[in-house]
Amino acid sequence: MSARVEMGDGGGSGGGKDGGEDGRTLALFRTAAADDLRLLASLHDRELDGERIRALWLEGYEDFLGLRLMGAPAHRALGLLRAGLTDIPSSLGAESLDRLAADYADIYLTNGLRASPCESVWLDEDGLIMQGPMFEVRACYSRHGLAVPDWRRRSDDHLVHQLQFLAYLLAPDEGQEGADLTEVASFLDEHPLLWIDRFAERVATRCETRFYAGLALLTAAYLDELRGILADLAQVPRPSPEEMEARRRPAVALAVPPPSTFVPGSGPVW
Repeated sequence: MSARVEMGDGGGSGGGKDGGEDGRTLALFRTAAADDLRLLASLHDRELDGERIRALWLEGYEDFLGLRLMGAPAHRALGLLRAGLTDIPSSLGAESLDRLAADYADIYLTNGLRASPCESVWLDEDGLIMQGPMFEVRACYSRHGLAVPDWRRRSDDHLVHQLQFLAYLLAPDEGQEGADLTEVASFLDEHPLLWIDRFAERVATRCETRFYAGLALLTAAYLDELRGILADLAQVPRPSPEEMEARRRPAVALAVPPPSTFVPGSGPVW
């Protein structure tokens, strides 16, 4: 667990390369936010088992995040998450684990809640997976030499991959320099923040356990507050809906390949 970091007012630099106290505070922020994002990704990544639940009980959810969230949505989500943990009996009986497993499957495996964790489903006109948004985020990963290991099993635009990528941008592997904070802000604007609220609300209103309701709402609240901090640190205000529409138009055009001209005899025979 990282030390708690509370970001106040004050200008920052987009790249975060200033020395002195500001530089140390920025470095702490990057590390704390990256650790938080990796933790959230891990909770969305795999089904809870007894070992993980015990670890969460030991860690405690009063101060489990590195960044101190200030907004009411985050406090509501944390309350649900803590309540979800107290709902699980200390015996870790099969029934309580089964309820968590059923929610996990409905959200991440079977689409039983109609609340996909993949961006394409929310942004594609037909609500399909592996559409234009997947290729857009893939291009973002590729610019940093990253690739999803098995995109057919879990597509590039899955929430877990997006959280992991944000963590990488903030605090990459040892020996590598973190991305400019303006890039982090842009990725948030152009990808998870376009759909995460709808995902979270649908999960929270349709799932059976308070744990997964809290996790979904906390993820949305965290990304929203992270973007607010970046607006101050990187001096990058949030774009208006009109600006976002103009910004996304070229990306959508690039993601959809132009129709090819059919020449008789040149294509495969059905």
